[in-house]
Amino acid sequence: MKNSILSCLFLFCLTQANAQLNLGDPLPAVFLKNTTDVNQSIATYSGKVVLIDFWAAWCGPCRLANRKLVKLYNATSREQFEIIGISLDVKPELWKKAIEKDNIKYMQVIDPKGFDAPTAIQFGVEQLPASFLFDANGILIAINPTEEQIKKHLNQ
Repeated sequence: MKNSILSCLFLFCLTQANAQLNLGDPLPAVFLKNTTDVNQSIATYSGKVVLIDFWAAWCGPCRLANRKLVKLYNATSREQFEIIGISLDVKPELWKKAIEKDNIKYMQVIDPKGFDAPTAIQFGVEQLPASFLFDANGILIAINPTEEQIKKHLNQ
């Protein structure tokens, strides 16, 4: 019995370890509901640099980061850069209010199971905010990049 439990625990840990994205990994195929309850692919913007930003309406640091991301988004070309916000809120109505209040115009989708959300597990999100920068080929090039790192990559 003890060996069975240890074996299951070992397999669970391996599954969790494989679920986390690493530099060089491709953008996963993920479909989540947007603010109008329509399934949206996060791979919609292939050919552009894409920042995947995990956040939640209840997260103070996320809301501060939203201000910076809105400015960055408004200051960059849609031809080369997109931001996709993935909310881990469990209450979609609070998420939608935060989007409006923070004046977010970039794509927003929700995976409403908090840190147990499949995308949070797949990306390896352990705290918020968390962001992942993918190059125009859809390859992960930075985890939690600074604004300067994003701008530097856009100017290459």
